[in-house]
Amino acid sequence: MKRYLIFGALGPFVGGLLLLLATSYLSGYWAHTDLMEVKKFVVVLFKSLQYSYLFGLLPALMMAAIDEIICHIRPIGPRVRMLIVGLIGFTATAFLYSNRGADMGSLQFVLYGVVGLVPAMLSSWLAERYCPPVVPKTTEGASA
Repeated sequence: MKRYLIFGALGPFVGGLLLLLATSYLSGYWAHTDLMEVKKFVVVLFKSLQYSYLFGLLPALMMAAIDEIICHIRPIGPRVRMLIVGLIGFTATAFLYSNRGADMGSLQFVLYGVVGLVPAMLSSWLAERYCPPVVPKTTEGASA
């Protein structure tokens, strides 16, 4: 259950932050940066945070379910699991977001892919660290 809480709490926040960074970078917002522009960015981040959770909670919980399933496959270690979950997140968000707008290219594909990669891998790493998989106990000496 902790795994789902980690993914649900962290995923939409980090994903919303990275999505706002990617869209503002692609629009040229960071061309002339000063303190007021950073302040506007932070204000927009916290005003749009509710929408990040509204639209990002279900995908984050789906990634938690994928992480949980892969966690129970014995030959797959934690690093490979984080990589698999990150690649699934990268692919899903890159294909979902990068086909929008006039600028379709590799930079847009990679920036929007990172929006799914980073929260998925970060949440998977934290889930591995704070809620390791439960190993079923075997009963020794019990006769069949």
